[in-house]
Amino acid sequence: MRAFDPHDSTPPIPGLIGAGPAMQKVYALTRLVARSNAAVLLLGETGTGKELIARAVHMLSPRGSGPYVRVNCGALSESLLESELFGHVRGSFTGAIDNRTGRFEAAHTGTVFLDEINSTTPKLQVKLLRVLQEREFERVGDTHTIRVDTRVIAASNRDLLEEIEAGRFREDLFYRLNVVPIHLPPLRERREDVPELIGHFLTVYNEENDRYVAHIEPGALEALEDYDWPGNVRELQNYIERAVVLAPGDELTCDLLPDAVLGVRRPGPKRLADADVETLVHVLVSQGIAEAGTEGADLHARIVNRVEKELISQVLASCDEIQTKAAAKLGINRNTLHKKLKEYGLDDAEEES
Repeated sequence: MRAFDPHDSTPPIPGLIGAGPAMQKVYALTRLVARSNAAVLLLGETGTGKELIARAVHMLSPRGSGPYVRVNCGALSESLLESELFGHVRGSFTGAIDNRTGRFEAAHTGTVFLDEINSTTPKLQVKLLRVLQEREFERVGDTHTIRVDTRVIAASNRDLLEEIEAGRFREDLFYRLNVVPIHLPPLRERREDVPELIGHFLTVYNEENDRYVAHIEPGALEALEDYDWPGNVRELQNYIERAVVLAPGDELTCDLLPDAVLGVRRPGPKRLADADVETLVHVLVSQGIAEAGTEGADLHARIVNRVEKELISQVLASCDEIQTKAAAKLGINRNTLHKKLKEYGLDDAEEES
């Protein structure tokens, strides 16, 4: 049995978990940029902790005593987001029964965090560019110019250079936001932090649910460390909460984890009936794909293997031959992918990203 102590190590920035090399770089850059007024662009997959870093930049900055305002740009339509960001005056549109202060105005002397900045429309991007350049804007339906002293931190879970190429994001806005970029590594690239994260979430959800799950089965820990975490820390958090709620005793065991983490495949679709297999064999023989006399079971296995090999090969190519990325994209455990690569003679891919 292994008991977890959340106080084994103190995170470099309060509230942030993980002391591995990848996160140490993030902490160092966060502390450094916090002292300035420069715009910060947080980049990383969903669930990597971009909002936690945004709050840390704010709290560690000279603006820490000022307001911190978060806006999820992907959750609102263009018209609602424009009003949310810049405010509006009474009568500017249907439903505008009173004047409203926008988030930029509310964040005066503090910080505004624009999450999912990649979701904004070209029209809004023009207004955002002006705020960044001139520190001024007008409320919707108004002509009075409002000046603000607000630091901007933005986040994107998409590659903004690709968005620029596709014509969905303004290049000039990108360079205004990208003064100091901070890349948040996915959890699969900082596996050494998984035990500490598990201990933290066990403590949190034990307290919330009045439980005492203080140990973890070695096999369960190994599975959690080996899993590629496509949903990152948020996915791990969800699985630990569920395990704490469902655990019959004080131990987190393998049966409390989902099949995906354990590398267990769900049953596939039903096999073809014998008559259907015979028909398929006849068609494939006539087209030269199979030889006469091929047994149905053998044919089924050959077709499955052929399709699986082609799928893995294509996914590997799309991931630049990086196994960890390919496994996450395929939705399988990294060890399972290793076995398949060896089986199909595709084991030349890189093991680390």
